[in-house]
Amino acid sequence: MSTRIGVLVSGSGRGSNLQAILDGCEAGTIDGRVAVVVGTKADAPALQRAERAEVPVVVVSPRCFTTDEAYGAELLHQFERFRVDLVCLAGYMRILPAAVVRAYRNRVMNIHPALLPAFGGKGMYGHYVHEAVLESGAKYSGCTVHFVDEQYDTGPIIVQRVVPVHDDDNAELLASRILEQEHQAYVEAIKLFSEDRLRVDGRRVRVIPDPVAGN
Repeated sequence: MSTRIGVLVSGSGRGSNLQAILDGCEAGTIDGRVAVVVGTKADAPALQRAERAEVPVVVVSPRCFTTDEAYGAELLHQFERFRVDLVCLAGYMRILPAAVVRAYRNRVMNIHPALLPAFGGKGMYGHYVHEAVLESGAKYSGCTVHFVDEQYDTGPIIVQRVVPVHDDDNAELLASRILEQEHQAYVEAIKLFSEDRLRVDGRRVRVIPDPVAGN
């Protein structure tokens, strides 16, 4: 059965990972479709991408709710309304409410612009991640797609892509090379989910071999 995807974005997100997901569905790489994009601000660039693709858009601002529980309940309402099977965070800059994590355990994915568990946690996003990598002297960075749990960047890892750090890199150059890999890694992870080939075993995510390809 085709996977119905709900994408969650924050106000400033450019939406390039959302676009990669939309393109993956359109190309048939992902056996699914984006059923709804939920944003925190009406003017988010990612929501504009969704509207151009004729995908339903919903704005749910955390500022409109007095508690995290109420905010989470509204997110769940929207996901249930659009019959969402998989939630994908794409530039979502908050910890997801615990009720949503519980309801969609191992059905919420996030993309992080580094090789977790290194360079993750609160405050590690955008250029801050790449600056930290460069300051550390690391020779490699990359991106990680993982299932979301109740903390920042600590859920089971699904897919990782490695990118070399060049001697003349700055944060912008490194970010641009990693972003290319983010798009591919996110589509790969969602494809595996849509094919029911992911199994979570404790902290590890095992990929079931493709019976058609024989690997």
